[in-house]
Amino acid sequence: QVEVVESGGGLVQAGGSLRLFCAASGRTFGRYAMGWFRQAPGKEREFVATITWSGGSTYYADFVKGRFTISRDSAANSVYLQMNSLEPEDTAVYYCASAWTEEWPAIATMRVYNYWGQGTQVTVSS
Repeated sequence: QVEVVESGGGLVQAGGSLRLFCAASGRTFGRYAMGWFRQAPGKEREFVATITWSGGSTYYADFVKGRFTISRDSAANSVYLQMNSLEPEDTAVYYCASAWTEEWPAIATMRVYNYWGQGTQVTVSS
């Protein structure tokens, strides 16, 4: 049984920082991307960032470039999302997910992620 668990969300003021953590268990993640998505109230879930396991390549949505950094610890099957310069528009539930491929641009889409966490709430106050 594959399990993906996120943590690290919370309430922060605009301009502040948060670090999200994702731990995955139950499978070998050697050739699969791990990504972060988010869903704000009343909006569809959207791609935030992803990282490949093989080469450590990273990709970001335009709206987080320069502010968010995704990283991984392959030995621990863990992924992190460092979020700086947070804005109220970043308020959302953030989801971590594991893909069955690491091909870009497919890993920017939800359809290639087959294991998802329950999400962690991030709230940015103005």
